[in-house]
This record gives sequence, C-alpha cells and structure tokens, in this order.
Amino acid sequence: MNTHIKLRSTEFILEQDGKPCGSCGGDESLAFKFSYAFQPIVDLQKRQIFAHEALVRGPNGESAQSVLSQINEANRYRFDQACRVKAIKTAAALNMSTMLSINFLPNAIYRPEVCIRTTLKAALAHNFPLERIMFETVEGEHINDGKWLAEVFREYQRIGFLTAIDDFGAGFAGLSLLADFQPDLIKLDMSLVRNINERKPSQVIVRGVTRICEELGIRIIAEGIETLDECRFLQDLGINLMQGFLFSKPLFEAAAQLEKLGWPSQ
Repeated sequence: MNTHIKLRSTEFILEQDGKPCGSCGGDESLAFKFSYAFQPIVDLQKRQIFAHEALVRGPNGESAQSVLSQINEANRYRFDQACRVKAIKTAAALNMSTMLSINFLPNAIYRPEVCIRTTLKAALAHNFPLERIMFETVEGEHINDGKWLAEVFREYQRIGFLTAIDDFGAGFAGLSLLADFQPDLIKLDMSLVRNINERKPSQVIVRGVTRICEELGIRIIAEGIETLDECRFLQDLGINLMQGFLFSKPLFEAAAQLEKLGWPSQ
C-alpha cells in the first residue's frame, strides 16, 4: 500500500518499497559513522528558539572535518541522504519542537524531486512534522553551478520546505544567486557579522542587504554572534534571528533548553 503525504500545497505518493531512495537512507552503507550536534537559532523578538541547526560530528563528538574529510565522489550521494535521515531521527528522539535546519550537499543531488523522497520517508518513519524541516546549504561546500543550486532550492521551496542560503556574502552566496532564487531566509556570513559594531564597511553592506531582503520578503539570520555589541547592533537594524556562541554552543546529541540560553538583557 502506498502512503499519501501532503506538505502545504503539494501531495506525494510514497511507494512502500521498504528502502528509502535505493537504500541510501542510513549510514550503514558508509564506511564510517557520524552523529550530530544541534545549535539553536533564536528569535530575540519573541524570546524563543526558532530552529536548531543540525551540525555533523563524529560518532563521539569529533569535529565536522573528521567526517567531511571522508567524503568523496563515490559516497557523496549516500552521505547526503544518510545525513537527512540521521538528523530527522535524532531530532525526533530528542522530541525537538522547533524547526530543524538540515544542511545538504547540492553537488550530491541529481534529481531534487527524487532525492527528497528519503527525507519524506524518514519524517514519516520517525513521526517528525514535515513543516518543521528547513534546508540550507552546507557550510564550506564548493558549488559547481550556482544555477543548479537555485534549481534545487526552487524545487524544495515548491514542495513546501523552508529554504535558507548559508554564508550569504561569501563566495558563491551573493547577490547573483539571490537574483536567480529568493529563499525564505538568508544567513549572513560570519565575516560580515564579526565586530560589525566597529566596522563601517560591514555596517553599510549589512544595511543594504537588510533593505534588499525587506523588499523581497526574505528573513535574515545573523550567524556567528559572539558578543553583546554585535547582537545589539544587528537587532537595531531589525534583525532578530541570530545564532552563535553568545546564546549557545552546539550541543552534541542534545537540543537547547530555552531557560539555559544566554539571552541579552532587554
């Protein structure tokens, strides 16, 4: 029997083949193990946790690089699919009630509408609400084709997932990409955020990006917030979604608790 899934305005029929997307749904098919740490993205205006970003780690909390260094052309697709399943399974086990931001590898996707089925099946299997899943590009991933990334994002957005462009203002993630595709959110690159309260060029750029995003209906997340001065300056610009050590470090196999976050005084 097939399963019907509806996400916002899109309906899917998932065939009960027993294995998600060619058995690529778990890390059993990989030669290495991995797990996740979760870092909260906070909403300062609502004083709530907006989302948790799933950050890949080694099975015992080792660095992301210890895992990513083992990715190659032969296992890239299987790893990308396994990441989605692992992130959803872990978030469900933690009873995560916020949005879950999953990084994906654009270069690993060959047909977005096919590759997304692993995500759909994992959410169904672990009873995790599809409307709480957000996709963002993985940090440091070199994109071979910006227009292909826009096409992948466009398909995910059409399906009904929230989309976020990571590291905006660095490398490929700039205004040319924004001209091709308008995501739900962008994440300001840490190079723009660092000491922004003292750096006029960064202030001018971020003000400009803020105005552009307002006109396009795109929300901004400022990542890498480490100081109260950075936080307050960005909040004065109207940016209320933030992520960084000021609020919480990534927590290995754990979700942040609202009362334990480092909230700035009002």
